[in-house]
Amino acid sequence: MVSVLTAAEKELDSEWLDLINEAKNLGLSIDEIRDFISNPK
Repeated sequence: MVSVLTAAEKELDSEWLDLINEAKNLGLSIDEIRDFISNPK
């Protein structure tokens, strides 16, 4: 099955990638990012 993303979904994906990359640039590990997304405080 082929998934087709809408323009809004592509923008959202792009924004998430920007946020994740910024967190990595600040020194957060992938596990820390994943934990924060799964369990925001």
